[in-house]
Amino acid sequence: MNTFKQLIAVSVFATLPFSYLLSMNVMAAEQSATNTADNVKKRQSVRVPAMRNRVYTQLARAQKLADDGDKIAGFDVLDDVKDRIDSLNSYEQAMLWNFYGFMYYANDDIDNAIDSFKKVVEQQAIPQSLYLSTLYSLTQLAMQQQQYDQALTFLKQWQVNNSKPLNASQEILFAQIYYQSKAFKKSLQHVDKAMALVKAKNELPKENWLILQRADYYALKQPKKVTEVLETLVRLFDKPQYWLQLSAMYGEIGKEDKQLAVMEAAYQAGYVTKDNDITTLAQLYLYHGAPYKCASLLDDALANGTVKAEQKYLNLLAQSYIAAKENKKAIPVLKQLSSIADNGQFDAQLAQTYLTMEKWQQASAAAKQALKKGGLKQQGNMFLVQGMSYFNLQKFDLALNAFIEAEKINSSKKMAQQWRKYVVREQGYQQRLAQVKEQNQTKSESL
Repeated sequence: MNTFKQLIAVSVFATLPFSYLLSMNVMAAEQSATNTADNVKKRQSVRVPAMRNRVYTQLARAQKLADDGDKIAGFDVLDDVKDRIDSLNSYEQAMLWNFYGFMYYANDDIDNAIDSFKKVVEQQAIPQSLYLSTLYSLTQLAMQQQQYDQALTFLKQWQVNNSKPLNASQEILFAQIYYQSKAFKKSLQHVDKAMALVKAKNELPKENWLILQRADYYALKQPKKVTEVLETLVRLFDKPQYWLQLSAMYGEIGKEDKQLAVMEAAYQAGYVTKDNDITTLAQLYLYHGAPYKCASLLDDALANGTVKAEQKYLNLLAQSYIAAKENKKAIPVLKQLSSIADNGQFDAQLAQTYLTMEKWQQASAAAKQALKKGGLKQQGNMFLVQGMSYFNLQKFDLALNAFIEAEKINSSKKMAQQWRKYVVREQGYQQRLAQVKEQNQTKSESL
């Protein structure tokens, strides 16, 4: 008889694969907490009657039918027993509802399983171990149904009826329920207790405990604490997502140097593979004054297709090359951008780059194209580029025309005036020089 009772108590939990909760068994149910919790009354112990053989035989038969795959027949046997429920003592009724709960759960009928297990704990004359284990099971089932208030009620009732302190796993179960109920401070208190318990045993916390702790700190808007938890996750579990999250959190709390260092370490470890992570690292390189690293990273990612050749990424690549003074490498990227843009912004950048490279003809042509396409933030700059390019090509009249246009725009007016005066002087000087040469040539020929 005792073996049968144990089988019934354990069988319910053997089929509860709550992946997001903690595994437990009946023995764990007896390792618990304090004697009071939010006005939940402690259950009075009463004498438990024995289970009669005829009831045991029927329940055992129902179990065998269910185990053999004939669930309908198993339910029929239980229904036969239920028809005579008034003749059953409280322990026998509890076992009947326990079996119903087990079989409903096996059929994925969680609501009826919960109702059945509730009827188990409503019985007064049942073993304490069955009472506690059923409450723990109800807690997990309620969580599975996202009935967090109900889960907390069951767990507190379970807690009050125990004498031993909560172990670490049980602290975490409380923490999970409080988190789902958005009681983040209470959740964190239980996580911290669980951490302290394992630390006292020189053991390491479980990964999902740290994840819950991180979530609590994040919900409580404590980014420095989130960062500390992620440091622990990186150290203990070394998973790509933790490295990337840690890098992001260093940026969140203003430790940009660490943000780059962690991201770069993750890249070297092969953890930076997605396009958004690659571009994040590229932007960090550029921000921290390493434009060539930014360009090299992006160039490789674009070449192998990890990052798509979209305008924003090509622009980042072009700006990186320019910042790294690799203007020659920036030119083809800017040309590609020019071909896909519907305005002249990249032609303007191309004109500026050509000007820096002293390619006067290409600079003036790109500036002309930029003005033609329009949509420029600094239109006057393109007239300045044209003017300077024409000046260096010694096309003084075209240069003066360009500077006159630039003078019409406030942002470029002052510089255009200075350049125009300079061009006028240079043009006069060149004209006088040409006259002197012409006069000398004439004298030479007359001799």
